[in-house]
Amino acid sequence: MSEHNHVVDKDGDIAPDQVGDAIARIEPAERDRILSNFERFKGYLHKRIRMAESIGMNEEQMAIIAQEVAGYLASHEEPRNSEELLLQELWKAGTEEQRHALAHMLVRLAQESRTH
Repeated sequence: MSEHNHVVDKDGDIAPDQVGDAIARIEPAERDRILSNFERFKGYLHKRIRMAESIGMNEEQMAIIAQEVAGYLASHEEPRNSEELLLQELWKAGTEEQRHALAHMLVRLAQESRTH
């Protein structure tokens, strides 16, 4: 896969507009496995956060990507549990500034989560 298909390139530059394509490339069965259980979802995010930290991304960069991921999920995925439903409702009710703050909170939540 070419570098322009990734959300983060080898230099650590982010391309938030690639988030939807990156999520769409996840096999549907794997996407269902990740999203079916909120603890599993947090574990998946934790691994991605650790990877982002290892290449030197800061919290703001991660929050920008998290905001794109949350927007994509709110628009394209049905909630599979009560936690996802709450997140979707908060996302849809929030302003752009509130959504960005929620993205920061999701990054911090994932940073503290244990992998599963």
